[in-house]
Amino acid sequence: MLRYTPWAWAKLLHLRDRGDTEIGGFGITSTDDLLLVEDVVLIPQRCSAITVVFDDAAVADFFDQQIDLGRVPEQFARIWIHTHPGTSAQPSHTDEATFRRVFGRCDWAVMAILARGGAATARLRWNRGPGADLALRTEVDYQRPFAGSDQEHDLRRQHRRRTDGARLHPVAARNRARTRSVAEPPGGGVNLWSRDGVKRLARWQESRLGTP
Repeated sequence: MLRYTPWAWAKLLHLRDRGDTEIGGFGITSTDDLLLVEDVVLIPQRCSAITVVFDDAAVADFFDQQIDLGRVPEQFARIWIHTHPGTSAQPSHTDEATFRRVFGRCDWAVMAILARGGAATARLRWNRGPGADLALRTEVDYQRPFAGSDQEHDLRRQHRRRTDGARLHPVAARNRARTRSVAEPPGGGVNLWSRDGVKRLARWQESRLGTP
């Protein structure tokens, strides 16, 4: 499975929707999980509706910058990510040729594609020995902290709910009250959330409206 942090996924969506061409970059991964994309870095490039061509000097500069940051190539130069302006996320012949030419000497590499229509594909290629290709699911890992989230606050709220006892979601509570006010038989309440309550309500409705 190829996973993105919410930050990386939001950035990729923004880049995808900025124009009508493809756009490409490298996925920056976690130190302890090389298939968790934490950021997407663009390289100066020439783009069209069907191609992305990175500037060679810019790629060299990118490699130097990442090494200076203490990263190894497995973290910044193994996941090639690009977008498609249409609805299909399937690799084109040009994509396949580029993947073989640029990443064919790496032990492994991933080609990931996100289409404007929402489809996403990812494929891991292992180049050692007989070689192999493995299709990967694409997911966003919302368990990872991201800007705008407050997981500690959410956990405290969840803990309070558990210690205070089960609570209905406010919308569910309103819907429940509204349903009971309309459908409750006179002379006694009916627990609409129990099997017996449903049976009692059905009998009451039949007595009032007749059996359909």
